[in-house]
Amino acid sequence: MTAETDNKEERRIQRALLAHLRQEFMAPSSSITGYAEILIEEAREQALDTYLPDLERIAVAGRSLQSLLRSVLTHDDAKKETLFNSAELRHDLRTPINAIKGYGEMLAEDAENDGHTGLLADLGKLLSAADGMLKRIDALVDFREQPGADSVSPGAIEAARTIRSVASGNARSEIKGRILIVDDNASNRDLLSRQLIRAGHTPIEADGGPAALAKVSTEKFDLILLDLIMPEISGYDVLHRLKEEPETRDIPVIMMSALDDVDSTIRCIEAGAVDFLAKPVDGTLLHARIGASLENKLLRDREKDMLMEIQQEKARYEDLLLSILPRSIVDRINNGEQMIADQVDAVTILFADIAGFTPMANRQSAAELVRFLNSIFSTFDALTQRLGGEKIKTIGDAYMAAFGLPDPRPDHAEAAANLALAMLEEARRFRGEDGAPVNLRIGLHTGPAIAGIIGQRKFSFDVWGNTVNIASRMESHGEPGKVHISENVAKALAGKFALVERGVIDVKGTAGMRTYFLNGPH
Repeated sequence: MTAETDNKEERRIQRALLAHLRQEFMAPSSSITGYAEILIEEAREQALDTYLPDLERIAVAGRSLQSLLRSVLTHDDAKKETLFNSAELRHDLRTPINAIKGYGEMLAEDAENDGHTGLLADLGKLLSAADGMLKRIDALVDFREQPGADSVSPGAIEAARTIRSVASGNARSEIKGRILIVDDNASNRDLLSRQLIRAGHTPIEADGGPAALAKVSTEKFDLILLDLIMPEISGYDVLHRLKEEPETRDIPVIMMSALDDVDSTIRCIEAGAVDFLAKPVDGTLLHARIGASLENKLLRDREKDMLMEIQQEKARYEDLLLSILPRSIVDRINNGEQMIADQVDAVTILFADIAGFTPMANRQSAAELVRFLNSIFSTFDALTQRLGGEKIKTIGDAYMAAFGLPDPRPDHAEAAANLALAMLEEARRFRGEDGAPVNLRIGLHTGPAIAGIIGQRKFSFDVWGNTVNIASRMESHGEPGKVHISENVAKALAGKFALVERGVIDVKGTAGMRTYFLNGPH
């Protein structure tokens, strides 16, 4: 055979193939438009005006499908076979079918609820034609025949028998949410919005990637339905940008596309999508996927809220401990130490007592007394914290603080002396019930001590040893408005503060001690 003969034979085969394809595709597409026109006429005859807009949309989609098929199947050039193999054609053909099936299913639900059996029967035929059309497109573009019953494994048949069918609407979740629909096709957006509104959700539309990114930057969404193929910015790129931002990375995204190949699905799932829906989107499957995604988001949100509550409770626990215990001690407790007891080689203990407090207390009410003590001791707390000391406790009208524990510091005596002088100054700002300024007796002593935690339910950080006892004696043997210090403290402060020697006094537990009054820094 010559080359010319071969070409003629090839063209003959192509014409035969196109004729077969026209028969296979144009007939069901004509059925769709035919049933749509019949339904429109029936709705007008029965004055069912609410049905007409969606029926018109179905008719428009049917005519769009016919026009596309006609443009592909009319000519017999060799390019048509290549065009039929493209993913772009699958997308273009599925778009009108998506509208036909979506609006048709909603109308069928309305017709069944309203008792319009005539419309329901014709809608069933229309939807059946759309399903058949969809199968033909997949078979043609994928170059594979639909599997026959003989090729189905016994296990698959048994599974199909075991799993009960899901009626339309039964897959809807009780969880409702604000859902962003991102699709450059207005018909697709409208259809999805209508379906979501029926299910109780709140749909918001975006006509492309830029609009979607703008909306998520200013609004909160529970879920995003994102079309894969869009101009300007593809759905895949939008997905990447959403997952890169901390504010939007946790929003579940369901991708939608006529490209239902495995690669597209895998890439989108890898990029962070929670699911992938092939167009035309089945309504029952759509509601099932949305329900599962919203439920998972709700659980994640609850988990985040619980973690936040735990962190807040932990912070409150930390604050409570820090109001009682030093930071380093709290850290040791959190690290698991059961027994905290430290031998401190050099520490300065301060005791302060309000002179004439007992008669003052007898002349005040309980509320007035507590208010006065809270005010003056809060002032002392602030001074102690500012100067790096550690408040140990209050006993009645006495205030006890320590420097050099739990963390050692070489200037513990100097810091304690500064606190004592500052406390005398602040106390004079307070007035007794007679209007006279409040005076303190303050005592200081330096030496070794033992510090640690006592108690199981009510923690207490305390200090013990002879240094504590002598510091208390310095206070009780002192004079109002003065700071009484031991010789150990005087030696530590030598040359830094002005001291007035008091002489040797009898102190319980000692043979006599040389003491001093602290006048202030040089």
